[in-house]
Amino acid sequence: MNKTITGIQQIGVGVKNAKEAWAWYIKHFGMDINVFEDTAVAELMLPHTDGKTRERYAALAINMEGGGGFEIWQHTGIEPKAPAFELNLGDYGIYSTKIKTSDINTAYETHKASGLDIQGEISEDPSGNKHYYVKDPYNNLFEVVASSFLYKKQKSVTGGVYGCTIGVSNVDESLKVYRDILGYDEVVYDKTDAFDDLKCLPSGDQKFRRILLKHSKPRTGSFSKIYGPSQIELVQALEREPQKIFKDRIWGELGFIHLCFDIIGMDALREECKSKNNAFTVDSSDSFDMGVAAGHFAYIEDPDGTLIEFVETHKLPIIEKLGWYMNLKGRDPKKGLPKWMINTLAFSRIKQ
Repeated sequence: MNKTITGIQQIGVGVKNAKEAWAWYIKHFGMDINVFEDTAVAELMLPHTDGKTRERYAALAINMEGGGGFEIWQHTGIEPKAPAFELNLGDYGIYSTKIKTSDINTAYETHKASGLDIQGEISEDPSGNKHYYVKDPYNNLFEVVASSFLYKKQKSVTGGVYGCTIGVSNVDESLKVYRDILGYDEVVYDKTDAFDDLKCLPSGDQKFRRILLKHSKPRTGSFSKIYGPSQIELVQALEREPQKIFKDRIWGELGFIHLCFDIIGMDALREECKSKNNAFTVDSSDSFDMGVAAGHFAYIEDPDGTLIEFVETHKLPIIEKLGWYMNLKGRDPKKGLPKWMINTLAFSRIKQ
């Protein structure tokens, strides 16, 4: 079996108070589906946690409008640190997370009326697509992006994760991961300039090489229908020496901690990554429990140390109290789950 990437499952968001942050993400981004939550010790992430096991709380939340989710992650055994410096565009790592919206004007006006920390105004990227930036109360930057993809209309003004913007030291080297392994094989634009739509960001008035990637073929597999299409934007600073966003910090501390893909065929992926000189840094081997969910997870790094997670989902709860679960192990990678089954995730909606 070859590996199949079904879509972006989630962006990991490290916070100090997960329940408080989750309530904010429900209110403003519609992340109100509780896929799982779990309190445990992270025992397998030693290469990225200074060689020590770490107590943590984690929850996976999604928006039924479509797109990836948030893994809301909190260290419970240590006080998680923020970066020791202001993040600037082009710093190495996940700089911002892209969020889908089917109505960007309504989303902007709603977020503005709610008093959110909006950076600049609605503008257009080099392809002419509209977007704007907003910060959460925890200094995480989100880019709300106009998208025609809609799984199921919700009350929220945004959908889920559409991708992210990642600071890199060398775009061409980074393509060996984002294009050759992750399958973002189509270039929407590749421009080198100073860009008007970035001027609202720290150092955004400087010159960058900026490349937006998407996948040319629709993703297939279990949850591909709700994940939908996604994009990755790589940004290389040309007028300053960037810093690593997680400099002197460990995985799970404050900010965007990883980009996670839902996949089928972990064994094939392991061999592919090894053959491309990007071997797994972490491998849970077979099945690993996350509360009531279970799967196989692994990590690689991009050339600048940004963490990419892969999850092969084996089991997810539908109605936990009734013992009703989705068994996903061994499914045909070319076939998505039927829509009625995906829709059962709504049984886990959090009502505020």
